[in-house]
Amino acid sequence: MPAAPKPETLAAFEAAKGFMPVEEGLALYAAAVEAGRLGLPLLEVGTYCGRSTILLADAAREAGTVAVTVDHHRGSEEQQPGWEYHDPELVDPEVGRMDTLPAFRRTLHAAGLEDHVIAVVGRSPQVAKVWGRPVGLVFVDGGHTDEHAVNDYEGWAPHVAEGGLLVIHDVFPDPVDEWTGQAPYRIYLRALACGAFTEVPATGSLRVLRRTGGGI
Repeated sequence: MPAAPKPETLAAFEAAKGFMPVEEGLALYAAAVEAGRLGLPLLEVGTYCGRSTILLADAAREAGTVAVTVDHHRGSEEQQPGWEYHDPELVDPEVGRMDTLPAFRRTLHAAGLEDHVIAVVGRSPQVAKVWGRPVGLVFVDGGHTDEHAVNDYEGWAPHVAEGGLLVIHDVFPDPVDEWTGQAPYRIYLRALACGAFTEVPATGSLRVLRRTGGGI
């Protein structure tokens, strides 16, 4: 039976701002618990307000490791003013731009998980270039353009350890979902085609792949 988060962890997840459904969150948590057994960091690309970070942090705490989450905190394309997923509460009134960092910090504090997370504020490709160690899990949940999805895949997939997991969110095969899931779908197909990853059963739009070979 898959590992499940504590009730208080699940409650914190459900209370946090974000878009991940509960069933996908439970699948992410189970993957994080499994990957945590490698004793390596669990890394997330795309923090937003910390909804999924809660699950990775709790799994990391249980495994005696740490969750690392990478985001510039200015919001992805679909979260900008005028777009469907824009939240005006997350706009910094002084600079007039999105700033999800304060909300993220409040989310972690409320969940009691601040000591189990390293938050890296920066753009994913820049951080990936200076990252120097393997990780047990990479969770790709950043920008939904091909440019951003490919950068996240090429920057972070090489760091997934043998037996570790590559998890991709918002994978929607239907072309009608061009702005929500086609770019993640394309990197998911690329990961399978390269021969380095083997698929684990999917949940909703969440795809879990295990590293079973070299390369990307």
